[in-house]
Amino acid sequence: MTDSRFIPFKNADNLPFLPEKLNNPFGTTCSEICLEAAEDLKTFILENQQNWSHNFGFTPGKSGKVKGKMFGVLVVKTAEGSLGYLSTFSGKLDGGQYPARFVPALFDISQEDNFLDIGMTELSKIGEEIAKLTIENKAQTTAEIVALKNKRKNKSTNLQKQLFDQYHFLNLSGERKSLISIFEEYAQRKPAGGAGECAAPKLLHYAFENKMKPLAIAEFWWGKSTIYKDKVHGEFYPACEDKCKPILSYMLENNF
Repeated sequence: MTDSRFIPFKNADNLPFLPEKLNNPFGTTCSEICLEAAEDLKTFILENQQNWSHNFGFTPGKSGKVKGKMFGVLVVKTAEGSLGYLSTFSGKLDGGQYPARFVPALFDISQEDNFLDIGMTELSKIGEEIAKLTIENKAQTTAEIVALKNKRKNKSTNLQKQLFDQYHFLNLSGERKSLISIFEEYAQRKPAGGAGECAAPKLLHYAFENKMKPLAIAEFWWGKSTIYKDKVHGEFYPACEDKCKPILSYMLENNF
């Protein structure tokens, strides 16, 4: 298999017991084979992170804000019967560049001149106009400020909807559904900000798209621990409820 995102196990002849079905992404247990995949990924990150722009807080002198990341692994079996794993991270890495082994986002927000960048620039300009009029503090500018705030709110809402419209996920049955439709059906609300960018949905979508069978999944935090220690370097965590529960409920057809 030539897919650079499919990482075969190094000790293919001596693998741990294979689970019969995918574990619960929102649970706290993880199979031995998934832990093996995670350790392999951790080794890769440790050996390569100094070459990336993203600052995890471990490379002395590296510029940029220190930010940890959730990384995920999904053990899969290909249509040809090969065993290996897929890996990715939540959101994006600073610098916009990452190794080809990582499963990409469904929509690449790092593209130059995409509608999101253009829209954010327009919102910033409106914000600057509002700030300028606010400083002038003239009675006649009040109506202008209100109008600009409404314009900014409407443009922001439309921009977010346009972004969510870029995300369409596959499920176990090979059906494809938009992010907005998924949240309407499974959560009766609009998608949370950043929905669709977490590791688990990206991994499962890629597996389904490439006819791979998911066997085990796990996510861990890589980087400086958060101030409240709710995320600790190297520790494993379940998929998030707010952003991932509706998406994974659809993708796995509530089978977890």
